[in-house]
Amino acid sequence: MGRWVRPLLWLNLAVEIGIVLTGGLVRLTGSGLGCPTWPHCDPGSFTPVIEEADGIHPYIEFGNRTLTGVVGIVAMLLVLAVVARGGERRRKQLPWALAVVGGIVAQIVLGGITVRTHLNPVTVSAHFLVSMLLVTASAAVLWFDRSADEVQHPPLPRPLHLVAGLAAVTAAVVLTLGTVVTGSGPHSGDADAPARYLLDVKTMSWLHADSVMLFCGLVAAMLLGLHLLPQATTHAKRVWWAVLAVTLAQGLLGYVQYALAVPAPLVALHMLGACLLVWALTWGVLAVRR
Repeated sequence: MGRWVRPLLWLNLAVEIGIVLTGGLVRLTGSGLGCPTWPHCDPGSFTPVIEEADGIHPYIEFGNRTLTGVVGIVAMLLVLAVVARGGERRRKQLPWALAVVGGIVAQIVLGGITVRTHLNPVTVSAHFLVSMLLVTASAAVLWFDRSADEVQHPPLPRPLHLVAGLAAVTAAVVLTLGTVVTGSGPHSGDADAPARYLLDVKTMSWLHADSVMLFCGLVAAMLLGLHLLPQATTHAKRVWWAVLAVTLAQGLLGYVQYALAVPAPLVALHMLGACLLVWALTWGVLAVRR
């Protein structure tokens, strides 16, 4: 059983990122109401009732709903694997594994609310942010599996933990503002009845960019602190360099997509980058924990 646990942990993280991308595909193709009701796809039917005028939208939305079942199965297997393994790893991993299951249940309910409110931008934003929490929990489960065999090192000073915590909070602000930018822009999620925030997309974009700059400063401070402290591990430094690399790539991609009037393929890449940033930042915060 033990040899299958780690591949399952990687699979869980992969499907959590994958469903974020398929959810993005739903929004970017205007397929958010391809299934106009919930829990049925069409009234009286759990599968799409296709009409010629519907195009591909019902297939995309129904495919995303179907993938939710796959994600749920993987999460349940993850919990069973962690419980069966036992030992110190189970104590550290089980709360995060249970958080993944709970988050998926919350996503199912929130997805239904999103459809029934006709893609209200607040619920759409919340849907994405819960997905980021699921990526966080999945990355944490994997971290505690990889870190269980590491040698314990002296704790890092408390101010460094404070900077790491501030970076995490700032990242949450960055992600939240990012959903507002998208919700104010052209990709509302439904091709026929766009639902958007009544906010100026240019103003929100610059607020989002300002929060990214603050985040970059905190990441740079973390790296400076880690390189000045002799007890900082090489692994922690590498993880925070990864955080910086993903952040800079995301910043560049954000400016390019803004200059090009937000083309859908670049938005999809930006969503993938958000998942990678959350993954790297989760490991970064855990790498410097007491």
